[in-house]
Amino acid sequence: MKKAVYGVLALLLLSFMPAKQGLNNADKELVVTEMTRTSKKLLKKIKGLSEAQLNFKASPESWSVAECVEHIAISETNIFGAVEKALKTPVDTSKKSKSTITDDEVMNVMLNRTNKIKAPETFKPSGKFGSHKETVKAFLSKRKENIKYAKKTKNNLRGHYAQMAFGTLDGVQLMVFIAAHSERHTLQIEEIMSNKNFPNK
Repeated sequence: MKKAVYGVLALLLLSFMPAKQGLNNADKELVVTEMTRTSKKLLKKIKGLSEAQLNFKASPESWSVAECVEHIAISETNIFGAVEKALKTPVDTSKKSKSTITDDEVMNVMLNRTNKIKAPETFKPSGKFGSHKETVKAFLSKRKENIKYAKKTKNNLRGHYAQMAFGTLDGVQLMVFIAAHSERHTLQIEEIMSNKNFPNK
């Protein structure tokens, strides 16, 4: 009899426990797929480049390939900081109706290289990692952490928001933004490499 009572009590307690949130399968797949795809694209583009190629600048004020990679590595951490900041605010599903930007539009806005954006000082390359090799290593380490976070988090990212220059993004869209940002600057690297004066080796 006691066992039966305990069993009923256990079921009642479970029914009142909050359901785990986290990312649903579609959101998880979106973030993990984009982060994986864009990191592979960057690595493929910079593989085998010489020092001369990595440090070539089309003009004195423009960035080199190495500087673009450093900017990506810095941003991988800094932009995730916006996710962490958003999570410190209460869940507010009412903001969803005010957010007009879609997940696809986050990618499209970032990949439109006609819209030039000046990087804040804290995002600018300064040689902080010591070498190109260490820069790539730092990027891959943080990207791995971000992918793991997307897979394992119990946070309801769709319920937390951050205001960006082009709209209000929820937490999932901020993760997509991180991936799109790295691809944006991979496209910049392609532009540098297409310059007629880019070294052959």
